[in-house]
Amino acid sequence: MRCPRCTTKDTKVIDSRISKNELSIRRRRQCVKCEYRFNTIEEVIRDDIVVIKRDGRRESFDRSKILAGIRRACEKRPIDLEQIDMLISDIMNAIESEFDYEMPSQAIGENIMTRLKNIDHIAYVRFASVYKDFRDLADLENEISSLKQKNER
Repeated sequence: MRCPRCTTKDTKVIDSRISKNELSIRRRRQCVKCEYRFNTIEEVIRDDIVVIKRDGRRESFDRSKILAGIRRACEKRPIDLEQIDMLISDIMNAIESEFDYEMPSQAIGENIMTRLKNIDHIAYVRFASVYKDFRDLADLENEISSLKQKNER
């Protein structure tokens, strides 16, 4: 594991803990050279998953696409990287329990939106505006109005 600060390969594990969902391990590490401390999350990654796109195309699952989309939505919001990693783990666990080796991109997107809505409304609206492909301000206003109505309940 490389140190994110000085890029030295020599790091040591200080602490290991099983995550709340018991599907990943969180490790606290320290760089031997610069003594910088950082966290890593270790989980099983399945290479055999195929995503079925809206137009019917099939492509290999790429976790980094989900990470990039969620990071963009959460940019400059009070959501740390560890929360995002846990969010992705939860999404993957939910989708993998519902689908075996082929999962529709729509199920992934809907699952992300549902979870973002519970974490941060701004991040949710950002993600939804791209995912739902809002064409004008009226679509965006409708989505925000539905959020407001759910909050008032």
